[in-house]
Amino acid sequence: MAATRHAHAVWEGDLLGGKGEVTLDSSGLGTYAVSWPARTDEEANGRTSPEELIAAAHSSCYNMAFSNVLAKAGHAPARLNTKAAVTFVPGQGITGSHLTVEGEVPGISEEDFLAAAEDAKKNCPVSQALTGTTITLSAKLV
Repeated sequence: MAATRHAHAVWEGDLLGGKGEVTLDSSGLGTYAVSWPARTDEEANGRTSPEELIAAAHSSCYNMAFSNVLAKAGHAPARLNTKAAVTFVPGQGITGSHLTVEGEVPGISEEDFLAAAEDAKKNCPVSQALTGTTITLSAKLV
């Protein structure tokens, strides 16, 4: 069954000096401050950015896809810990997402773990939505 999720954003002012908020409507989890500096400064200082939201979506979607690939192969994971680092370059846009995953998967070989990790990277719906960007992966069986 198809599902549609909703969020909305409000922006006030110009790009560099303005500010805004993004609200997660479907979940009701909250409203978060966004700004241009949150996209380009090293420190977010309590503000989020589209790239951080994409990183959250990518890491969670990847974990779901990876757990599914592993379970279908008979190796349900005990734990997957995935970080996504989404890179934004002013003037170019989002240039890539790097996934770093550590997995506790009983009874699987390193080779099979790495193959499943690559499969999940390729077939994760968020990875597919990010077509046109570079998606890289570091995977470690722990």
